[in-house]
Amino acid sequence: YVFPAISLDEGQISHFKPSNARDAVFNGLRSEPPLRVTPYVLGGGERRSRLNEAETAYDRPTDLTYDAGLDVKYGLTSNLTLDLTLNTDFAQVEADDQQVNLTRFPLFFPEKRQFFLERASNFAFDFGGPNRLFYTRRIGLQRGSQVRILGGARVVGRSGPWDVGALSMQTGREPELGPEGEALPSENFSVLRLQRNVLNDYSQVGGIVTSRMGLEGDRNLAYGLDATIRPAEEEYLTAKWAQTFTDARSEQLLSFRPARIQLLWERRTYEGLSYDLRYDRAGPRYEPGMGFELREDFYRLGDQIGYGWTPGEESPIQQHRLSLEGEAFFRNADRSLQSLEVGPEWSVTTSSRHGLTAGAFRRVEDLRRRFSPAGEVAVPSGRYSFFEGEIGYGTPRDYTLGIRAQLTGGGYFDGRRGTAQIQPTWNPSRYLQVEGFYQINRIAFPDRGEAITAHVSRLRVKVTPNVEHSLFGFVQYNSAGDVVVANLRYRYNPSQGHDLYLVYNERLNTDRSTGLDRPRLPRSAQRAVVLKYNYTFNW
Repeated sequence: YVFPAISLDEGQISHFKPSNARDAVFNGLRSEPPLRVTPYVLGGGERRSRLNEAETAYDRPTDLTYDAGLDVKYGLTSNLTLDLTLNTDFAQVEADDQQVNLTRFPLFFPEKRQFFLERASNFAFDFGGPNRLFYTRRIGLQRGSQVRILGGARVVGRSGPWDVGALSMQTGREPELGPEGEALPSENFSVLRLQRNVLNDYSQVGGIVTSRMGLEGDRNLAYGLDATIRPAEEEYLTAKWAQTFTDARSEQLLSFRPARIQLLWERRTYEGLSYDLRYDRAGPRYEPGMGFELREDFYRLGDQIGYGWTPGEESPIQQHRLSLEGEAFFRNADRSLQSLEVGPEWSVTTSSRHGLTAGAFRRVEDLRRRFSPAGEVAVPSGRYSFFEGEIGYGTPRDYTLGIRAQLTGGGYFDGRRGTAQIQPTWNPSRYLQVEGFYQINRIAFPDRGEAITAHVSRLRVKVTPNVEHSLFGFVQYNSAGDVVVANLRYRYNPSQGHDLYLVYNERLNTDRSTGLDRPRLPRSAQRAVVLKYNYTFNW
């Protein structure tokens, strides 16, 4: 419920407008710990194309699916909640966004499963960007395929002065999802995160422990300590330390070799002088088995220093800011430069809340091993220096027809790169929301006579004619993977906690040629239809 009632026709962020605020006073309220039990049942079929043993044709057998599970939510106290799950299922979750990888690092995909998104901040232990000690997609997913979650428990909330996040999940054994097609063993994933305020409302200290244990003996343990202190207005000091222990390795406590460090001093303000100066280091044996890390065995210096202005009420400019941004990564072993990016950036917001950013950067990349952007041509090892620029524009978020656009161009190792992307949104009413995305990447290496052109497009449509019925459509195209992916979901919700989902997934091959002595790929690589029903009992 929202008070005061705000029509969605007023825009996407109408509920953030201070003019909509009203005072509200509630009397005679009392809290009772809730108990909610939500069983589910599902059934469906999946048809996946498989090359037969003779490699002469693709078989398309239909595998029938039927399952059941249970979720329980119980209020231990007014501020602490216990969640239990048995045979957890995410059939109704939206598909991941297709991406084209133009870097030598793994792609990062954000979490979309509601169970892990709830109270996610209670478990956060981040090092900036996608780097983190605990990454929920390590649980129940392996190389994009689902791993059965047998069950688990979670406790989140507040106990006295402490913010608490505790989680333990057990996954099942999967025959073909391990390395080189081997079996992936059943594993237990557990994490405990504690945080509390100290000194003032803006300062916190905390710690985290993670454990990943395989039933066949593999194990990865980690712990982390962090503190953010606000010694003066707008000034913040942050320190983080994490250490990992893998398999049977004998590591000394507080050793730097399996550790990750971050020290950050920042001034958080838009107007006037602002800065954040950061030092990071990851040792050669730092391996967060439940985390995500782009680089290995490095130390880093960065980030930015800037100055912002607010011209005044009569100016068409609401605020603008000029900054110098940069980061440099060095190898621990010989202190040689691995990557460098430095340059100025300017951002401006108009009085009508249009946004514009522009930047120009010099980059240096020292490759010890070659890599293949978009999985196609290879960039040889060597040291490269080049420049690139980018410009971005965005309309106010409450516009009925909005747009985000960005252009990036310049050098790219020993070649040239140009990337353009546009993200339009259309919200004509509360019953219909449409979001599009299109990106084109063009990389050329004239000296080698090689080039890449990669396209990614996405279309999301949400139709909600009333509170009971909703339809979500998500269609994507990725030229680098030669696929079209469709995800359609219908939800019938006659009352709170009473849901019926019909989910249709399709994966199509856009390039059916193999270039080998094999038959042409089938048009449909995978098709699935699932019907899921859950009902919540409240006590």
